[in-house]
Amino acid sequence: MLKGLRTKADPNLIVGFDTSDDAGVYKISEEVALVQTVDFITPLCDDPFIFGQIAAANSLSDVYAMGGKPLTVMNVCCFPARGVPVEVFQKIMEGGLSKTLEAGATLVGGHTVKDDEMKYGLSVTGTVHPKKVLKNGGASPGDILILTKPVGTGVMVTASKRGVLPYETFTKALDTMVRLNDVSGELASSHGATSCTDITGFGLAGHVLEMAKGSRAGMRIHFKELPHFTESLGLIDQGIKTGVTESNRALAGEAIRFEAGLSETQKWLFFDPQTSGGLMISVPPAKAPALLKDLLARGQSASRIVGEVFASPSPVLEVLPA
Repeated sequence: MLKGLRTKADPNLIVGFDTSDDAGVYKISEEVALVQTVDFITPLCDDPFIFGQIAAANSLSDVYAMGGKPLTVMNVCCFPARGVPVEVFQKIMEGGLSKTLEAGATLVGGHTVKDDEMKYGLSVTGTVHPKKVLKNGGASPGDILILTKPVGTGVMVTASKRGVLPYETFTKALDTMVRLNDVSGELASSHGATSCTDITGFGLAGHVLEMAKGSRAGMRIHFKELPHFTESLGLIDQGIKTGVTESNRALAGEAIRFEAGLSETQKWLFFDPQTSGGLMISVPPAKAPALLKDLLARGQSASRIVGEVFASPSPVLEVLPA
C-alpha cells in the first residue's frame, strides 16, 4: 500500500516508515527529537476500563520501544452510534487516561468517528535524544536477546471470546497487557541496547524477523528460555488460533527455521499476535547480565535472556528447543 507513496527527503527525519520501525522520529534540535506513533485496537475483554488501559499501553509502547518518553497523547475513538451506553465510552477513555497519567504524559484532545465496530487507541508524541534513538535494526553478531513479557496473549483473547477460557485464567494475560513498557525502555537505553522492538500484531516471529532484517543478521531463540503462558500452548493444542495467526506464519515464510525437537504447538506460538507485548532488546553480551538484573529488580519479573544474534547472509530466525 505504501509502494506508490513519494515523500520528500528530509535531513531531520531520523526514522521514517521505510524500516518497519515502531514509530517515526524527527529531530527538532541537537538535543531533542520527536517520537510519533498512532495505534488503536478492537475490544479484548468485556471490561471497558481495562480495554482502555490495554489500548493505551499498546499505543504508548511504541514510544518506549524507540527509547523515548511520552509527552502528549490524543484519543482515537471509533465508537458505535447506537446500542452502547455512553457510560461505556467514558469508562474506556478513563482507562486510557489512567495509563496516560501513569506514563507522565498529557491528554490534549482527540477525534471521534461513528463506527459499527468499536475501536480505541492513542496518537502519541514523545521525545528522545537524537543520538539515543533505539531502532529495530542495529544488533550485531554476539549480542544477547532479552524479552520482557510472556507471549501467548493472542490465543488467550480468542479463547476468552469463545467462552472456553475461565476469566480467572484470562486475567493473567490482562494483567500483562495493561503493564507499561516504560521501565523496560528506560533500562534498555541506559544499558546500551543496540536495537529494540515491541512484540505486537505480527507475533514474536514477525517482529524478531524485522530486527533481523534491520540488523542484517540472524536471530536465534531458545524455546526453553522463552517466557510464555503455559495455558496458551494448551489452547493452541486444541486448535484455537486468532484471525491472523496463519497469515503471520505465511508472512514469516522460510525466514524462520525450527530445529528438530519442537512440536507443532510450540511452533504456532511464534505466530500468535500480541497486544501490548513486551520489548525484545538486543544488548552487547558484557551488558546483558546487568540489564537483566535491573529489569528483574524493577518489577519486570517475566524478563529472560532468550537468545542471541549471529552472522547471517540473510535475515533469519532460528528456533532451538533448548
